[in-house]
Amino acid sequence: LSKEFSSASSTTTVGTVNSRVTRHGDAVMKKDLINHEDLAGDRGMIDDIFDETYREKEGPKPPMRYVWRNIILMSLLHLGAIFGLMLIPSAKIQTLAWAILCFLVSALGITAGSHRLWSHRSYKATLPLRIFLTIANSVAFQNDIYEWVRDHRVHHKFSETDADPHNAMRGFFFSHIGWLLVRKHPDVIEKGQKLDLSDIKADKVVMFQRRYYKPSVLLLCFTLPTVVPWYFWDESIIISFFIPAILRYTIGLNATWLVNSAAHMFGNRPYDQHINPRENPLVSLGALGEGFHNYHHTFPYDYSTSEFGWRFNLTTAFIDLMCLLGLASDRKRVSKEVILARKMRTGDGSHKSG
Repeated sequence: LSKEFSSASSTTTVGTVNSRVTRHGDAVMKKDLINHEDLAGDRGMIDDIFDETYREKEGPKPPMRYVWRNIILMSLLHLGAIFGLMLIPSAKIQTLAWAILCFLVSALGITAGSHRLWSHRSYKATLPLRIFLTIANSVAFQNDIYEWVRDHRVHHKFSETDADPHNAMRGFFFSHIGWLLVRKHPDVIEKGQKLDLSDIKADKVVMFQRRYYKPSVLLLCFTLPTVVPWYFWDESIIISFFIPAILRYTIGLNATWLVNSAAHMFGNRPYDQHINPRENPLVSLGALGEGFHNYHHTFPYDYSTSEFGWRFNLTTAFIDLMCLLGLASDRKRVSKEVILARKMRTGDGSHKSG
């Protein structure tokens, strides 16, 4: 394993490449080598690396059991979001700006927080930044950080198998929202219980949020977004509730879900054509950079989830800003030579066309 440390950028570049020379003198990259055990020492875990030893159980699949409470609540939520859309022409410009701000903050709580920091340990954050991302995560209301991390690591370790919580092999609807409307497959529960989550349990900020998650969601996801426009610029309480709270929350959920659904089905696969996750720029726009999914499933430890820096990737820009301010450090990056070698070895060839 080769590592290149830069004190100025606080970035660790991982990976090395073996090469051979042909009889014509052309250098040919054979294989990208990344030692996952060494990475584990840096990140504290390797449970986001795909487990190729897993085999689905033979025999009939367990029956699908609907969670009617979730079905009813999700239906009402989306009906409320439609009503919120209808209210937009009547809303004050300050209210719409506030709703966008709430969306961006909540999205960063997922992308920079639950995902890149806690699920993949792809960079380190100081206590003030961890507190901010935890607050932002409660604004997002997509399960507490501990549960989000557990499900996401299982998703990576057993991607598109019965042990994947939102297995895209079960169709677009299931991987988008359906997985929340039915009981989990037994393998998801079994494998989730076997994960080593000691790094998450050791984070007092995460465990504090888990302890007080419900009141934090009530306050930060619904009450605060509603009260601010009503109190500070005399917006109607109906518009204040249905646009910055309900509509914003629903859009945030669907932006995240599209990473599980659309980014597993639509797009090219320049890094690994043998897996389903795709590069989807439209998903990246909505999910602040999370749509470069073929790259991310190939190199889950890269803090940028992409080789293209800030392009369609507001989360990477945010993390870089936090590093500049001294609030984040030790960003993990995959070396350019390893990326190129992987494209040539397992990619679908689409990188050649840009």
